[in-house]
Amino acid sequence: MLPPGHEIVDPGLADLRAGRWTAEAYAVLEARPRLERAGVAVPDVRVERPSHRLYELLAEEDVATAHGRHHAILRRMASYCRTVESAARR
Repeated sequence: MLPPGHEIVDPGLADLRAGRWTAEAYAVLEARPRLERAGVAVPDVRVERPSHRLYELLAEEDVATAHGRHHAILRRMASYCRTVESAARR
């Protein structure tokens, strides 16, 4: 069974490898410290304030829903991180 949030992490990692700046890529960069501590290999791409970049990208798409979508994405990332951190401790 795939962890919750894989639908963000998997494409986000692929986007980072391909040099694409997507919501998923920014979400992965925001969670980089937790992902790396849990053993997830994140491409060595650095961006200042990835959470802000994520919000800006979402606002460009639809400013009215950007705030809610931003928090939903970050909550999914937190779920993914908790799941892989738990698996890494076993």
